[in-house]
This record gives sequence, structure tokens and C-alpha cells, in this order.
Amino acid sequence: MIRIVIADDHDIVRAGLKQLIADDPEMEVTGEAKSGEHLIELVKKNDYDVVLLDIKMSGISGIEAIKHIKTIKPNLPIIVLSMHSEDQYAVRTIKAGASGYVTKDSAGENLVVAIKKVASGGKYISPTLAETLAEALAGGGTQLPHESLTDREFQVMCMIASGKTVSEIASELFLSVKTVSTYRQRLLEKMNMKNNSEITHYVIKNNLLDI
Repeated sequence: MIRIVIADDHDIVRAGLKQLIADDPEMEVTGEAKSGEHLIELVKKNDYDVVLLDIKMSGISGIEAIKHIKTIKPNLPIIVLSMHSEDQYAVRTIKAGASGYVTKDSAGENLVVAIKKVASGGKYISPTLAETLAEALAGGGTQLPHESLTDREFQVMCMIASGKTVSEIASELFLSVKTVSTYRQRLLEKMNMKNNSEITHYVIKNNLLDI
């Protein structure tokens, strides 16, 4: 039996995923989390075979949660679920330590296959993503400006684009206002931008934000 923990801050999404998994007799959902912090606590206290993780949750980001889990249980496979197409987030999540990436609109047909694949020690990525990942790891291909950002800078950029103030971002990420301001300044420099309006325009243009 494959023991699975689901992390998603939407009750209806978790219910839908549980129903998909319940249809397969080889799998069982044995844990649920509404945030990255909650997921990390569950992973510390319990044994699971696969983690299903939404990339966008309140509190710490999915990327950070992956990194935390990998320090606690390095061999625990993680599948990232996302509203975003592969080209936006997949490479970043695989580099962080995820074993698979499934878009939510394809979960119905791909999720069960993905779970079984990573539970047996494999990786679940599409041929297109495999090619993109190979180019990224080799340093080839054309890099978009946001791909040079650290995970935290990327997170702050998306939160700014969603309309949050520096103070709101600091509160949500449990950081000081000064630290968030530093991340903002760094990403502006790396992206060759001058203000929040340019950040917002870029993020929306490149479909980096859940709207």
C-alpha cells in the first residue's frame, strides 16, 4: 500500500485528490496538510511513501517546503501539483528536489501513474520537461530574466505582483520588512526593472501568477 500525504490549502482540491486516489486499491491517503508548515510537521512525525504538494500555499512556499522535507527525509519522493504549465515552475521544483510535476488540469489522467512511478524510485516528468530540464542543468537554452532569481526572490516577485505590500509580504513569510525590501531590491537589479509596476507587468505577461 502506498501511503500518501496531500498538502493543499483548498479543502475542495484535497477532497478531489483523495477521491482520485481512493479509486486505486494500491494507494491510501494517510495525511492531509493545509500549509507547508503543517506538512513539514506531519513528515517529521509520520511515515509516508509519497508527498503531493501544491506549489502555491499560504506561509512558506512549495519550493521551501520541498527543501525542508529533503533535509528531514531525503529519500521521500515529492510530486508537485500546480495550476501553472510546466515551463513556468517545473524546472525550479525539480531542481529543489521534487520527483515529479503534474498540472492540476491533467491530474485526472496522470496523477495515479505519477504516484506509482515516484513510489518505485522513478521520476515523473513529461518529454518536453525532460528536454527543458536537461538544457537548464547544462546551462544551455535561452534563460528568461526571472530564471536567474533565487527561490525567495522569485516568491517575493510574485507576491508583489499580486498586489501585496512589503509589510504584508514580511508578515506572511515571517521575515522583517528590511529583509523583504532587500529581496525586492535584488530582484529589481537582476531583472533590470525600476518599480513594482514593471514587476507586475512582467509576472502577468509570463503567466507566473495565479489570478
